Amino acid sequence: MKTGQDAQNNSQQTSRRRFLLGAGGLGLAAMLPLSAQASLSAPVRKLRLHNLHTGEQVSADFWENGRYLKDGLSTLNHIMRDFRENEEFDIDPKLFDQLYLLQHRLGKPGEIQIISGYRSPTTNAMLRRKSRGVAKKSYHMKGQAIDLRLPNVELSQLRRAALDLKVGGVGYYPKSNFVHLDTGPVRSWA
Repeated sequence: MKTGQDAQNNSQQTSRRRFLLGAGGLGLAAMLPLSAQASLSAPVRKLRLHNLHTGEQVSADFWENGRYLKDGLSTLNHIMRDFRENEEFDIDPKLFDQLYLLQHRLGKPGEIQIISGYRSPTTNAMLRRKSRGVAKKSYHMKGQAIDLRLPNVELSQLRRAALDLKVGGVGYYPKSNFVHLDTGPVRSWA
C-alpha cells in the first residue's frame, strides 16, 4: 500500500519526467531552422509528386494531427516504386518529411519531380554497371532516398536549401540535373 510520501515522490518523478521530455523536445526544435519548425507544426503535411519516368502525378496528405496517414503513405510509396521492376517498397516516412521541409524552406509547395525513388537490388546493379555514380549499397534500395528536382527552382538553390536543413545526405548532380536526398547520416557530395 502506498503512503502519502510515496504518492508525492511518484508525482515529483512524473513532473520531472514531463519536464525533461518537454525540454528535450524544445532542444530538438531549437536545432531546426525556424521555417522547418513552423512547417513541422502544420496540422497537415501534403506532397505533390510527379514521376518523370511513368508520367504519374499524385497529391497526398501523408501526416495529420501528429500521425502518419496509411493511405497517403501508400499513395506516395506507389509513385516512388521501382518502375523498371514495378516493385513497391515502404519508403521511410522521414524522407517525405524532408521533402515537405525542403519545399517549405524554399517557399515552393508545388510539384516535386522524381528522377529516382526506390530501386530494387536488380535495378541498382544494372544502374551500377552503367554509371560509376551509383552506390553499391544505395539508400535507394532501403527506401530512404530520392533523386529530384523542382520546377522553376535552380538546382544550386535546391541543393543549398537541402544542405541548410542539415538532415540526411545531399548529393549534387548538375550534369544530370538533379539533387539526391536521403535519410542517412548528414553528409554531402558533388
